[in-house]
Amino acid sequence: MWQRVPRSDDGQVTHIITGPHMSPLEILALLGAVALVVARWLPAAVRPRVTIAAGAVFVLSAIALSVVGIRWQMLPVLAGAAFALPFALSPLLRRRTGRPTRRARWWLALPGSAACVGLIATGPAAAWAFPVPVFTEPSGDFAVGTRVLQWTDPNRPETATADPDDRRTVVVQLWYPARKSPAGARRAQYLGRTEHEARTVSQALARYTGLPGFLVDGVPRAHSHAVFDAPVARDGGRFPVVLFSPGLGGVRTQNTAWAEELAGDGYVVAALDHPYDSAAVVLTDGRTINTKIASTGDDDEDDERAAETTGVRAADLSFVLTQLGHLDRGEIAGPLTGRLDTGRVAVTGHSLGGGAALQAARQDRRFDAVIDLDGYPRDPDPRPYHQPALALTQAITPDTDPRYMPRLTKVLKLSTATSYRLTVPGAAHLTFTDAPLYLPPVPSLVGSLGRTESPRVTAAATLAFLDATLRHKPGDLADALSTHGNLSVYQPGNSR
Repeated sequence: MWQRVPRSDDGQVTHIITGPHMSPLEILALLGAVALVVARWLPAAVRPRVTIAAGAVFVLSAIALSVVGIRWQMLPVLAGAAFALPFALSPLLRRRTGRPTRRARWWLALPGSAACVGLIATGPAAAWAFPVPVFTEPSGDFAVGTRVLQWTDPNRPETATADPDDRRTVVVQLWYPARKSPAGARRAQYLGRTEHEARTVSQALARYTGLPGFLVDGVPRAHSHAVFDAPVARDGGRFPVVLFSPGLGGVRTQNTAWAEELAGDGYVVAALDHPYDSAAVVLTDGRTINTKIASTGDDDEDDERAAETTGVRAADLSFVLTQLGHLDRGEIAGPLTGRLDTGRVAVTGHSLGGGAALQAARQDRRFDAVIDLDGYPRDPDPRPYHQPALALTQAITPDTDPRYMPRLTKVLKLSTATSYRLTVPGAAHLTFTDAPLYLPPVPSLVGSLGRTESPRVTAAATLAFLDATLRHKPGDLADALSTHGNLSVYQPGNSR
């Protein structure tokens, strides 16, 4: 099944991604390259025609790819074909000029052919390991719109800079229930408002994680299913709100698949970029703020800094909730005025963002529920809080920080409402993000659930919890959650 990736910012059609994560042009180049190598072993009667056809397909495809942009995964394919091309065409040229043709004996040609095929095969393998992410269409009743906002808190100084007049600024992306857009409407760029922003963020994430940037050059080529500034859905009344804080160094778009699934189900998701913490934050004036977070090599010092960062994030989350209230009341202009139910709000996060969500819930009673996606609690003053909590965790192994489960369990038990810890078999830390869509399916890295199942499990479990706590839908929440993993339930004064 073909899935079209929309036009780029300059209006040109980019890649059309298929099951093997290769575009039609890439597949044609691949087939032409393989045919060039195989032609050497065909009967003499058909060899010239196959060689000419394969050479034409390969050359034309390579020229077209050079126009739309060649991914690094195609370089082995081009190299293998370029090596085979002169050997394939030389006998034909000699015959055309009347010179005697010379062909290497089979036992000399076989190693070269095998080497070319091996080199060419590296291309689709690399494209499968590092694909352009393909997002599953949201399964809810609504189409999805998105927009990016930037807000400055006049009451909080920016502690990451020395300027005493600098005030804390956050960038927020909203995903919301929208009307269905016309066919062909341009889908939102992944990782940014523009392709340039997406590439800036992608390169910053690669630097932060220590990956060579070229390995993930397919990520900023992706588009999700949301449409920027799409009209808000007519139906659905006022929508419950879900705030999201990404992991340490993470960015607002790192859980796009999850956010779109929630928006399609009737929630408004507000995901934050935390400047000087997120790998890169592109402001509306074009400036890029890169992270200042780096390991010191001292575990105690790093823990102290992580706790400080978590506190800043918790304040960011409360500030954004305040701004969303202004937006709903029309004090900030926007199409979502009157459509945000800020009386039904969940605060969520992944990794460090999950710890920030737990701390924000304890400090701000306006939050009605809290979800922690595999985040270590960093609150220096853990005390009872009133919100029900859900913690999704990766499979626990001997390599898991031995402090994690006791600390998380202690914080979950501090809730005066029923709380839940769901350990998902086959999950890794990055399972709860978009990473399985574009990183190699290495279990220790992204878990073993696969590129389709990882986002599905995360969305299904969190939607069950949100529907029960914000919409008060009837049903056995514990039973619904337990279908996704190993569940522990913590009730006030009791647990199991």
